[in-house]
Amino acid sequence: MPLEAIAAAGGGLDSFRLATPTEIASALRRLQDDSVLVNLNGPQGSVYTTSLWTSDPGRDTLAFAADASDPQLQAVLEGGEAVAVAYLDKVRIQFDVGHLVLVRGARSCALTGSYPRELFRVQRRESFRVRPLLRDAPLARLAHPMIPDMALALRILDLSVGGCALLLPQDVPMLAPGILVNRVQLELDATTRLETGLRLHHVTSIHSESSGVRLGCEIVRLGQDAERTLQRYIDRTQKRRRALRIE
Repeated sequence: MPLEAIAAAGGGLDSFRLATPTEIASALRRLQDDSVLVNLNGPQGSVYTTSLWTSDPGRDTLAFAADASDPQLQAVLEGGEAVAVAYLDKVRIQFDVGHLVLVRGARSCALTGSYPRELFRVQRRESFRVRPLLRDAPLARLAHPMIPDMALALRILDLSVGGCALLLPQDVPMLAPGILVNRVQLELDATTRLETGLRLHHVTSIHSESSGVRLGCEIVRLGQDAERTLQRYIDRTQKRRRALRIE
């Protein structure tokens, strides 16, 4: 949800704003130390996914990892500024980055920008989510939106009536946040199959997995019958998890 909509619903942004130097430095340090993926959203709708390398309030600069050959990076650079969005656990961190410049080194490149004067911290509101049982081996089957001939079968990490998280292996080309993928088949267990659309909202790293990233998706265009089927699956999975804990 855009910050403007959050402000309208909640009566302003002051309750979400982090403006003290200590608060800003602490949030940026976590992004940097945990190698959290950051989506840089350009003014023309372009998005570049990267990570924060350094933050230096004394020099008023940030530096992000950069691949000079990536067309998404070039599109963001053309705008000269971006809105950075990242997730720490279930909290969205958002801030503006201006004066974007690509700095080329002998072995690597960096994307530098201005140090933020304020950050916004927004708690995500989600429907009840469950982690499917591994024995069900739940999958989302879809065609890669950038490579239509590439069929993907992505593991479902968690699921609610409003969204799901998928594991994208490290060797699969990245999906761009904001993209809508139609005709996604959710294979939840031997008897539960659903077709839906998924809109990718964010990409985050997963430290517990051997490789890959977590895709946070919104479920869209799900019919009423399919939604009831999904809710029954979620309720059934929750009961099975409770039973396993009791045993």
